[in-house]
Amino acid sequence: MVETLPVGRFQLQQQRLELKRWIPAFLSSHKTLFVLLWIAAFGSVFFWQWNIGGSGFSIFAKVGPGRPMPKMRPFAFNLTDFGGVGDGVADETAAFERAILAISKFGKRGGAQLNVPPGKWLTAPFNLTSHMTLFLAEDAEILGIQDEKRWALMPPLPSYGYGREHNGSRYGSLIHGQNLRDVVITGHNGTINGQGQSWWKKYRQKLLNHSRGPLVQIMWSSDIVISDITLRDSPFWTFHPYDCKNVTVRNVTILAPIFEAPNTDGIDPDSCEDMVIEDCYISVGDDAVAIKSGWDQYGIAYGRPSRNILIRNLIIRSMVSAGISIGSEMSGGVSNVTVENVLVWSSRRAIRIKTAVGRGGYVRDITYRNLTFDNARVGIVIKTDYNEHPDDDFDRKALPIIRDISFTEIHGHGVRVPVRIHGSKDIPIRNVTFRDISIGITYKKKHIFQCAFVEGRVIGTIFPAPCENLDRYDEEERLVKLSAAQNVTDIDYDI
Repeated sequence: MVETLPVGRFQLQQQRLELKRWIPAFLSSHKTLFVLLWIAAFGSVFFWQWNIGGSGFSIFAKVGPGRPMPKMRPFAFNLTDFGGVGDGVADETAAFERAILAISKFGKRGGAQLNVPPGKWLTAPFNLTSHMTLFLAEDAEILGIQDEKRWALMPPLPSYGYGREHNGSRYGSLIHGQNLRDVVITGHNGTINGQGQSWWKKYRQKLLNHSRGPLVQIMWSSDIVISDITLRDSPFWTFHPYDCKNVTVRNVTILAPIFEAPNTDGIDPDSCEDMVIEDCYISVGDDAVAIKSGWDQYGIAYGRPSRNILIRNLIIRSMVSAGISIGSEMSGGVSNVTVENVLVWSSRRAIRIKTAVGRGGYVRDITYRNLTFDNARVGIVIKTDYNEHPDDDFDRKALPIIRDISFTEIHGHGVRVPVRIHGSKDIPIRNVTFRDISIGITYKKKHIFQCAFVEGRVIGTIFPAPCENLDRYDEEERLVKLSAAQNVTDIDYDI
């Protein structure tokens, strides 16, 4: 079953105009969020059932005349100027390529805008250019051609070795860009649809000979903005900025089936710095957000960390993996990440850091605050034995460093295991802080705050009672009790 926001497109546009003002204050009250959640869940389940087959009743039907598309660059063109048809049948690839070639000539004059009018625009993958705005009108939908032979093959990512799913070449993304500057993808909530169903089926049947490609991938670029659009049904990761600087994702809806849509992560910052993800709704078949920086020895050699990342004001869901993850591919390092004002609902895990022997790198200076978990099997997870490797040549002495992580104002209910921090003798977890934690539980078994090889502190009173590995401080941060049991193991995966 696929989840989406329980409103029509016209209503969604009106709500988003107010989103930036009301969502920070709104997210500060988890009780209010629960009301929203159940309204959203009921509505989304009801409406999306009509859409599962892809040809039934559509909640995205046009409800009135299209809104005029604003001019955001000195020059603007319509896709129809270059032969675009928009009937969902014609191949629009050449129209996109002609349009972007024309736009590339305006870079020194402030760039140009390509308007995609209402309609369905079927295309093979195409490349963006610098100083470009791609604007999707209300009821515009870019559709990815499903024949994988039309998807160009590219070299493997240098920080991932010989390939993510297969050795050798990988499929590119539907919308791609390399070595770009000043690129905007925005609109009146138009849609980029990867039509990933055929990809997922072939992947499960082992019929693909190359690693799947993302829906949108921008590489080695800067000053990128993705806003006010819907991304859905990616063949693989949905938005993958790779080794980029100054990236903003704002007011974006990202959708995929919550089951049977393998690896459809929502947003995967990979070796990126100075990035903001805010005011988004994400419901997908893997991690909603996953911060990465390369895989084992290849990521260590590439040496590009992900850092200075702010994630705020999200409503997210992941029934297969986690709401927000760091790793497991984090060999270049991840630091200075803030996650705040986030609701994770009806998910397998809410927050997860995952790594393993061989990764190397570090995860440090991570701040989580004002988070709400509603019906998550596990709330907070740190896992150090996530043993997936690109090959057998990884360095078993490359041990990741996990330290300086804080959790403040974490609330929720219906969480089976609120905390599971699983360090090891080789990869101990250091300087973890918990403050103002109150997570209602559904499982009445002892030891649901689980720890192993972790050192840190609890400030004030938290619920449920913390593990004995942690030092205790009062509300004024005065020491109450030192722990002598940092290496005690109390992990139970059967809960």
